[in-house]
Amino acid sequence: MRTPVTIIGAGLGGLTLARVLHVHGIPATVYEAESSPMARSQGGMLDIHDYNGQLAVRAADLMDEFHGLVLEGRQAMRALDREGTVLFEKTDDGTGGRPEVQRGELRQMLLDSLPAGTVHWGHKVSGTRALGEGRHEVTFDDGSTVVTSLLVGADGAWSRVRPLLSTAIPEYTGVSFVETYLYDADTRHPAAAKAVGGGSLMVHAPGRAIHAHRESGDTLHTYVLLPRTLDWFAEIDFADAAAATARIAREFDGWAPELSALITDGDTPLVLRPHYALPVEHRWERVPGVTLVGDAAHLTAPNGEGANLAMLDGAELGKALAARPGDIEAALAEYEQAMFPRSAEVAAEGVGSDELMFGDDAPHGLVSMFSEFFGQEQAQ
Repeated sequence: MRTPVTIIGAGLGGLTLARVLHVHGIPATVYEAESSPMARSQGGMLDIHDYNGQLAVRAADLMDEFHGLVLEGRQAMRALDREGTVLFEKTDDGTGGRPEVQRGELRQMLLDSLPAGTVHWGHKVSGTRALGEGRHEVTFDDGSTVVTSLLVGADGAWSRVRPLLSTAIPEYTGVSFVETYLYDADTRHPAAAKAVGGGSLMVHAPGRAIHAHRESGDTLHTYVLLPRTLDWFAEIDFADAAAATARIAREFDGWAPELSALITDGDTPLVLRPHYALPVEHRWERVPGVTLVGDAAHLTAPNGEGANLAMLDGAELGKALAARPGDIEAALAEYEQAMFPRSAEVAAEGVGSDELMFGDDAPHGLVSMFSEFFGQEQAQ
């Protein structure tokens, strides 16, 4: 079986690529390990930036649909100290360039924009191999295979396509997130809801932090940030929800009750999410017939840019292929030559941020950065 473009992974990057190709009349087939679009939660909110993510949405000709997903007011942001005192606050006046949307809704928007049958669900890749002359074979867990003259790995951190191009393996960054949700927050968790405000909340202290977002409806999404070893987390039984919650909450003893409630009052069991990254300057020599987008190409610790870059990768690759219909290799080279420095610059910006977020001066260095970046400070 052959397809003009074979994309592995139906995340934001792979789907943006498929959509931009469709806009230009180029057929693509997407293979996704998950059994359906609803197989798992797609995560929380994303701020889609006017300098990368929104450019991808525009290339996909979906700006009207995108505007319909935007959650008004969610660009508001505040930083508190552990006692609950407001150190910095930015209101959302509707003019910011980073509107917030739910990741799952954004993914569904892209899925809805593709011809029926574009995505083949339940196809987990077990291996890939080069066949020569730019052709590659992809093998799935069920033993089926597909052969393609253009293979794109959009399959995330642990990409099965990446080994065709690179021997790099993601390494633990030293920081993990622990997540939970609070539902019906304004009525059931009013103190925590008031602390979070209308958008996002950041509370940093040496060696620990709490972030929270107000998502659609009346939901708060809590992210606990802890710079700890994997062995430290391995000693916590996350299958025992009560014990895990108590153990994580202990790291925040003495914090204002409305802040610790973002952990202890969670309506869902805590979920551990260790963070991994590829080398900052990750790149590869041009290999005929294959390339990568998104986390498969440039996995970094969470920095607010990952989803945006994945979508921009997909859009830029799609446009390059459309512009050079008779020369796939020239299109891939053009895409990679722009993608490598773009992603490396973003990855480099995050190097050393642990000291800013978790060092002895936290949260003051972070607050100073916010004040400079946003140009307004409401309280200090």
